[in-house]
Parts: sequence; C-alpha cells; structure tokens
Amino acid sequence: MLKTAPIQPIKKSLPLIPLRNVILFPSVETSLFFGRKSSGNALVHAYDNSNGLVIITTQQSVKTDKPELNDLYSVGVLAKIQHVLRSDGTLHAVVRGLSRVNITKITQTAPFYIAEFVDLPTIPEPVAEVRQSAEALLSQLRRAFSMGRQFDLPAMMQLSGGVSSSDLADQASFSVNAKIGEKQKLLETLLVSQRLKIVTEYLIREIKVAQLEKSIEKKTQEKFNTGMKRNVLEERKRQIEVELKKLGKKSSSQFNGLEAKIKNSKMPLEIKKDCKKEYERLAQMGPMAPESSYIRTYLDTVVDLPWGKYDSAHVEIKKAQKNLNEDHYGLKPVKERILEHLAVLQMKAKQKKAEDGSTSNILCFIGPPGVGKTSLGKSIARALGRKFVRASLGGIRDEAEIRGHRRTYVGAMPGRIVKGLQHAGSFNPVFMLDEVDKVGADYRGDPSAALLETLDPEQNREFTDHYLDFPLDLSRVFFILTGNVLSTVPGPLRDRLEIIDFSSYTQEEKFHIAKKYLIQKQLKANGLDLNHISPLKDATINFLIDKYTREAGVRELERVFARLFRKTAKTIIVSKKKRVNLNDKTVLARFLGPQKFSSQLKEKKDQVGVSTGLAWTSVGGEILSIEVNVMPGHGKLILTGKLGSVMKESCAAALSYVRSQANKFGIKQNFSKIDLHIHVPQGAIPKDGPSAGTAITTALVSALTGKAIPRHIGMTGEVTLRGNVLEIGGLKEKAIAAHRAGLNTIFFPFDNKKSLIDIPAVIKKDIKFIPVSQYAEIYKYIFA
Repeated sequence: MLKTAPIQPIKKSLPLIPLRNVILFPSVETSLFFGRKSSGNALVHAYDNSNGLVIITTQQSVKTDKPELNDLYSVGVLAKIQHVLRSDGTLHAVVRGLSRVNITKITQTAPFYIAEFVDLPTIPEPVAEVRQSAEALLSQLRRAFSMGRQFDLPAMMQLSGGVSSSDLADQASFSVNAKIGEKQKLLETLLVSQRLKIVTEYLIREIKVAQLEKSIEKKTQEKFNTGMKRNVLEERKRQIEVELKKLGKKSSSQFNGLEAKIKNSKMPLEIKKDCKKEYERLAQMGPMAPESSYIRTYLDTVVDLPWGKYDSAHVEIKKAQKNLNEDHYGLKPVKERILEHLAVLQMKAKQKKAEDGSTSNILCFIGPPGVGKTSLGKSIARALGRKFVRASLGGIRDEAEIRGHRRTYVGAMPGRIVKGLQHAGSFNPVFMLDEVDKVGADYRGDPSAALLETLDPEQNREFTDHYLDFPLDLSRVFFILTGNVLSTVPGPLRDRLEIIDFSSYTQEEKFHIAKKYLIQKQLKANGLDLNHISPLKDATINFLIDKYTREAGVRELERVFARLFRKTAKTIIVSKKKRVNLNDKTVLARFLGPQKFSSQLKEKKDQVGVSTGLAWTSVGGEILSIEVNVMPGHGKLILTGKLGSVMKESCAAALSYVRSQANKFGIKQNFSKIDLHIHVPQGAIPKDGPSAGTAITTALVSALTGKAIPRHIGMTGEVTLRGNVLEIGGLKEKAIAAHRAGLNTIFFPFDNKKSLIDIPAVIKKDIKFIPVSQYAEIYKYIFA
C-alpha cells in the first residue's frame, strides 16, 4: 500500500513591519502609526508593489530599535494595507488583518525588513463546542456593553452585523484589555474554541474590575451629593408649586387628552401598542425634554390619520355619467373608459370579489395642458361620492417627498401620501398625483422609484412611510396620475399604469366649453352677471377662439374671457354704463388688442418648393411650411430652422430617395452641380421627428421640377429610401391643425387608417383624407 508524503507548507516572502505595544489580529481593521524609517519604507513598498500585502508582528521589547528575528514574536498576521496618509513626518495607515502566519526567516533588514513565512492552518473542531463558546463570549460582550464599556467602533459594527466564531474571537481579543503577552498567546492559539474561552475569561476579569470601580464611584458620589441633592430638589419643588398656582392649572393636563385619543382610535392593535409605548416615554420625560416635541408631533400625526374611516364605495354608473357630462364637454373616449372602469368596480362589489374595495388598475391621464385632466379627477371623485386629494409631483427630487423623512432627522415629517390621507379624512379617497412626467432625481433619491410601491396594487397594501415606520393599506385608494408627455415617465412606473390619452379640443368643442362653462365662471369671478353684457353671439365666441387663442386646451381662452370681463367691469364702473355690447368687434379690439392669430394659416398662393407638413406638439397640432431652394453649387445639402437629429436624417433620406427616382419624377438637374437648401420657418422653435418626410420629399420634387404645390394640401408620414410611407402618431391633433389652417386635403400613412375613427365628424366633412402606402401615390396626385 502506497504512503503519501506529508504536504510541506509553502514558504512565501513579503515586507515585514514590527510593532510596539500592539497586537494585530485577523479580521481586525485598525489605524496604525509608523515612525521608524524602515517601517515606513516597508509600508510604502508593500502598498506600491505587493498589492498592499505585508507581514505584521510585535516585538518582545519596546526598547529595541532594530529588532532581529529573536526579538520578534514568531507568530504574526498577514495584513492588507487599505489606505496610507503621510502627516508630520509619520505615516498613518489603515490595515486589515487577514490570516495567521509563522515567520521563519528574515532575508533583508535594509532599507526595510523582508521575511519568509508560512501560513498557519485552520484546525477543524466540533461545531457544538465552538458555538457554545461563542455564545458565552457574546453574552459577556453584551454585559460589558450594557455597563458602558467602550469598544472599538469598527469592531462593534462588524460584531453587530454577524461574524464567524473565529472572527468573533479575534475581534474580541483585539478589543479586550489585556497585556501584550496575553494577547500574543491568543494570537498563537489556533483552536477557535480555546481562543473563545481564553478571551471570555479576560473579559470577565475586566467586567469584575469595572464593577468594583463603579461601585466605589457610586458610593462616593452618593455620599457627596446627598445634601446638595436635597437642597436643589426642595428649591425646585417650591418654584414649581409657585408657578402652578399662578397658572391655576394642573400639570397633568399638558398633553391635552392625547392618551384618550390613542385609546379611542381605531388604529390596528400593533400600532396602538407602539403609540402607547411612545406616550409612556413622553409622559416620563416631561414637556421640557429635547425629544418631547418630536414624540408629541409623531403621536399627533398618527392619531390624526383617518383610522377606520372610508367613504361610501357604492358606484352608480348613471350618476357618474351624468356628473361627467355636467362637468366636461366632449372627451367621449375618455369618459367611456372611465365608466368602464367604474362598472368593473361595481361588478366586483356585487360578486364580493373585492370586499376590501381595492382596485387593480391605476389610471394615468396623458395629454396636453388645459384639456381637463385634473378637473376630470374631481368629477370622478364626485361621481364615486369620495373625497378628492391632489398632490403635485412636478419638480420634486427627494424620495422623502413620497415616503417621508426618518424620525432621526430634525424637522422630519411624513410624505405627501400620508399628508393627503390626513387631508382627505378617509382611507379611500380619489388621490390625484399631478405632473408625474416632471418628477426629477438627484443624490437624495428618485421619487419615481418610491412611487413604484405606492402604485403597485400587489405592494401598496403594506406601504411604509419612513416617518410613521409602520405599514399602511393603500389598496382602497383610487390613484389617478396626470402628465403631458408619456416618454419621460420611467418604464417600470409606466408598466403599472393604465394610460388614457387626452387629445386636443376641436374648434367645436372649445365653442361649447366656452358657452357652457367658461363664460358663466368668469362672469361670476369678475362680479358680473348676464345683465351687464349683451348676450354673446356664437359668431363672437368663434371669433375669440380663432383670433385670440392657439392652444390644445382652453386655458388661454379662459384668460381671454377673464381679460374681457375685467375690462367690462372697469367700463361699467368708470363710464357709469349699465351694459356693454361685447359683440362689437371694435369693442373687442379695444379691450383685447389686435388679433393675435389668423384663422387661415395656409399659404396665400401655390408656390414652387413650398409644401405644408403637419406636426404634433405637447400642446396640440401645428402646420409646418417646408421650403426648398435650388442654387448652383457642388452637391451640398444645407439644413436650417433648428432641426433635430431625426428630422435632419429625414431630409437626407428624402433627398436620397428623390435622387434615386430622378428619372421617374422628370428631374433633369445635375445634383453634383447644385446645392439644396431645406428650411423650416420659425427658426427659434426646435423641430424634430420623422413625420415630415412626405412634406420634405414633395418640396424637393417641386423645387427640382419647377412644379407648384397646391396650397390647400397637407401631408404627414415618414418616407423610407424605398419610398414607403410609414405610420406616424398624433393624427387627430394634426387633423385639427389642418382644419384650423383651412386645408382641404391631407395625405397620411395607410397604416394610420384606423386612427380616422378618433377624428371629429365636422373635420372629416371638410377635409378629404387620402391614405397612402407609397410616396409615388402622392406624386401622382399632385404633379402628374
């Protein structure tokens, strides 16, 4: 039978640093100071050349300045240099012990020590014995800590985080008060259980000494302070009694029935139990304690929450439909989707599948400003018979705005969700979070990430505000979010939302909104009634919409009426008139100034090289004039009008397509001898997107062939190098802009044909919509 030779330990070589009066242990991280030149050289060399690894041991006599091998303890520690700092001629370093080593030989003494060493093995032991010894040591450590024993902060942080039994023994060995020889004995002890027992004995000895010192100090202090303590207390008692007599009150009334409020509250038992503990602390410390006001504010906040209060969850679809129609004109697709949502809630209630009143969908209204997103949320609350709460998220950058601040901070307060519930006085309000697309983020956190838990039906049953520090059930809250642009909403948050798109109002819708809502509202706001003005004719309202507003919503229109009625009020007061005729255009011009917009925005005549494109913006649709000039040159393409990168690429793609189809289009120009200049007017306004491809291509063909483009034709769609016309977005808004501008024909991508259903009938009556899949179809219609 073959015998295996014993494995010889591998000898290694590293810089050596001898220490005085310090024993370093594995797993211990500490700061050391090095004054000797050889130690500094070893430290710097190890930090720069040996990956920060160095051998650290302790010399047996502190008086020896240049120790030899016999002057050093043979068992040391392999350590890692974490940081090095030079100050006042000495080196400061943060080192961390890694493992025990046995130093066998010193191979170099100048300019620094280099030693050969071997790693000391780990000896396996019974787990039960090691665990029992570790528990005994931990018990003594807790005892020492409770007595006020100060331990090394990094060591205590590691111990509290949970470490192995070996690391526990080493950490405690480093921290315990013992002689150098005793600590070296602990370092040389390889058995973990034995090491734990020895350090436990040292710790018990230290505790006994501390107890004796504390007992002596206590007896001395008590004897010294007895007389003084009696005098101080008697004087304070007398002063308190005098002040209470002046106030005529008893001190027991200082908390204004807070204990009774906690007792009578319908909060969960666990939360009530915690509140009672906080109240007991408050009562014991008295009103003058620094922490008293913090605890009092916290308890007031918790008690003020609407525990057990819920608005009626009964939903009447007919009533909801009536409320929505009373408050808002138009928005039929949006209203229909909201009524569907409410119908689902009612069906769940009937089938008792949502006994808690929770809802699985979070609605998000996305659309341009002024189209009624916020006011629609109020109408939903009125239809449901619930309280309405609104919180604006625009511009917030601190995650604590949503989750609140931890109570450890001065001036801590709950987040907007908890404040909203307090304001509503109910745990199931309609909660609107406005401007979710404008949430920011910085070093204080990302508020949109905090919203993930708030708006997730699977998680918000246990939403935890940092200030309250206990879970709240938000599953019954009807959350509605609003925003202008969906692209800036983070993807994970968008995934939790059901998006409902709001489009721009048509001319007809604006007319009815003004007639039904805005005029009455602004008359009342400016102290007028119908007797002070002549009844506004339909033509006058349409004139104001056409000539003084250009927006997706009706906010500017409302401001126009407000300005008009303010001028009317002033005229009545100053001129002593009883009634003002606002149907007179000269009066309108005097009150509102010259007309701001022209209702006919199309070109005044057919032109060569000028086409009409359609664009979508966050405030609705717009029309764009695309201008192309042909000049002698060297084949350059000049682009102006503050175009974005995508639109510049569309121009390049359109030119490439036109050049490739030059023969079909009847273009006889030599492209290498001309320059083409594409310009989009209103150069101060940024423009981007691919949907102007058809308009750019048409303008290029017109300029190169000399054929004029009919001014009443508009077009939208992306053009590829093969002449395909691809799908675009915002067709309804673009159609509204075209109708407003007086166009009568629109070319649009065939793939957008399904979007025609959203376009109002009055627009489809006045405009001919022609779907195309190839640009050749547009060319044939316009130029052939």
